[in-house]
Amino acid sequence: MMETLNGKVALITGGARRIGAQIARELHAKGLNIVLHYNSSETEAQNLISELESNRKDSIIGLSQDLTDSDSISALVSSAVQKWDQLDVLVNNASVFYPTHLPDITKRDWDDLVGVNLIAPLFLIKESAKYLAHAKGSVINIVDIHADKGLQNFSIYSITKAGLAMLTKTMARELAPMVRVNGVSPGAIIWPEIKAHENEHQAIIDQTALKRQGEPQDIAKAVLFLICDSDYITGQIISVDGGRSISF
Repeated sequence: MMETLNGKVALITGGARRIGAQIARELHAKGLNIVLHYNSSETEAQNLISELESNRKDSIIGLSQDLTDSDSISALVSSAVQKWDQLDVLVNNASVFYPTHLPDITKRDWDDLVGVNLIAPLFLIKESAKYLAHAKGSVINIVDIHADKGLQNFSIYSITKAGLAMLTKTMARELAPMVRVNGVSPGAIIWPEIKAHENEHQAIIDQTALKRQGEPQDIAKAVLFLICDSDYITGQIISVDGGRSISF
């Protein structure tokens, strides 16, 4: 595995914290150079860059861009490729998550959630496609188990993740045979950064077949598998949810 991944380059959106940061650590540990995208999490990004640079010099760069700006997306990919003159992996991890109760939904909510969660991955794939094809690389989209069963009071978020699931399947067909496109669908891994009661967390854990919360590393390992140990897999979405999706 190390021989095949050393020197390859991965662009990870929303990579400064939470699941994105763990994906960056996992891929970096296996020899990939990392292009770490972030928006407002500059402190976390710089800390992670310092951490990974201490393990391997000149192996990671950080790029701050607003993914709701189409010009920024083009600039992000160009900057990512410029450093090492290649791009082998795109991980569309960046996501916006907050409730949208029907009576209060605004056009701004729609533009914000759809812009980051669905439009940005599409145009990142578009801008990256020629580089990924040259490298016979892959795209990994971080979806959500609520792409299949919508989350109450999170209608727009659920719509965007359902769209991202379909984007994964359609891009797998469109970019084949040179580029593989797959997804990972997390379940109860890290609790959202919105107010919730502890009993709600326990109720979610109780819905899983394995009766326990997952870890960010569970997602990172699935991403790594899809990158390097799945040459004959494309257009697929792996649920990493402890069996919650089969218990709905």
